[in-house]
Amino acid sequence: MQKTTENLKSAFAGESQANRRYLAFAKKAQSEGKIGIAKLFRAAAEGETVHALRHLQTLGEVKDTVENLKAAVSGETYEIDTMYPGFISEAQEEKESGAEISFKNALSVEMIHQELFREALEKMEKGDDLEDFDYYICPVCGYPAISEIPDSCPICHTPKDKFEKI
Repeated sequence: MQKTTENLKSAFAGESQANRRYLAFAKKAQSEGKIGIAKLFRAAAEGETVHALRHLQTLGEVKDTVENLKAAVSGETYEIDTMYPGFISEAQEEKESGAEISFKNALSVEMIHQELFREALEKMEKGDDLEDFDYYICPVCGYPAISEIPDSCPICHTPKDKFEKI
């Protein structure tokens, strides 16, 4: 099973990346007025999501909500403490300012995600759920606005009217 487990992990990563890639391709096709091709990319992306979720479930990595929140906090903590600081440093060394900005924006948002997951975990451990808020996401950096959109993104300054409701 050891090889199969590694294969499931690899397949999950590949399918997840294909989903995101196809959604990016769909947005580009849409912006070019290629509606049919955009729909094809979105349909393929959804299929890749089905595959990725099946692989993740088969790996046993989808547990109860408390355990899932703990895993989310752990993942965000790794990105905050290890992954993005290293990526930022390397981008600075290589004078890749676009990558540096992308990594810094992501790091800022990951800190917010970590806090939101921690708050949700505290509620769950008390037997409570979060309030049913609307979430709005900045399409440039991913900043999550809860219930109400700021006039501009506090991370990347994208205007309010660009945010997308989740």
